[in-house]
Amino acid sequence: MSLLEAKPVSSAKQDDPLLKETINDNLYLDTAIPHTTAPLRDSVKTAIERYFSQLENHEVKNFYDMVISEVEEPLLQTVMKITGGNQSKAADCLGLSRGTLRKKLEKYGML
Repeated sequence: MSLLEAKPVSSAKQDDPLLKETINDNLYLDTAIPHTTAPLRDSVKTAIERYFSQLENHEVKNFYDMVISEVEEPLLQTVMKITGGNQSKAADCLGLSRGTLRKKLEKYGML
């Protein structure tokens, strides 16, 4: 789907309280639109900075794995909800194969 073909998230989906926190009227379900990633990037940066500021100079190990494990499950839950549980659409949205998505869903008991 090109930038010109991108369709806005339907207003019915925007009535969902979960989505109201993460989607605004200008968000499109097309990853080609670069401005849609900036708010997420800013939120992640803020959360990481807050995490490190609370450590009081304690050593951190395996931080990457910890962040991925904290983000992956809510990411999968949200995308599955947005796609109405359609695994093919969710896999496409995430840029994963359907098989990889299924393995991740199984890992978090979502199947």
